[in-house]
Amino acid sequence: MSIRIGNGYDIHQLVPGRSLILGGIKIDHELGLLGHSDADVLTHAIMDAMLGALSLGDIGLYFPPTDPKWEGADSIELLREVNRLLRDRGWRIGNVDSVVIAERPKLKPHISAMRSRLAKALKVDPDQVGVKATTNEKLDAVGREEGIAAYAVVLLLEEDRGGDF
Repeated sequence: MSIRIGNGYDIHQLVPGRSLILGGIKIDHELGLLGHSDADVLTHAIMDAMLGALSLGDIGLYFPPTDPKWEGADSIELLREVNRLLRDRGWRIGNVDSVVIAERPKLKPHISAMRSRLAKALKVDPDQVGVKATTNEKLDAVGREEGIAAYAVVLLLEEDRGGDF
């Protein structure tokens, strides 16, 4: 069996007048993330990890922020597209491990919903999708609540195609 590992990172600025979407879940907060799409940093980091594992570039290559087609896009839909791309190449998700870094809001109450939403989009069991949350202990831009960041690691498994390898 062949395996590949990829990692991803994303960060977006917090601003008024935008919804806060993380892992496909809308979270009640006075600020949201600024971006061309819905700016879901968690989902973006996962997509970059998936693409990176197969040396397929990053999400900007597939969903460029200069293309009006992707303005306001639902990142969960983009995740489904990236998952199709991987499956078409004979790969599937083994597991995802991720962490969101934010001072506020507290994300623990939303973790289960995020895992479920991401797992459904990836067509895997929720126990294959790890989501953790932490703060930056008031350090740097994230610690000053100027933005939210996310890291992700993805293990991909090559589908058994039969025959000798």
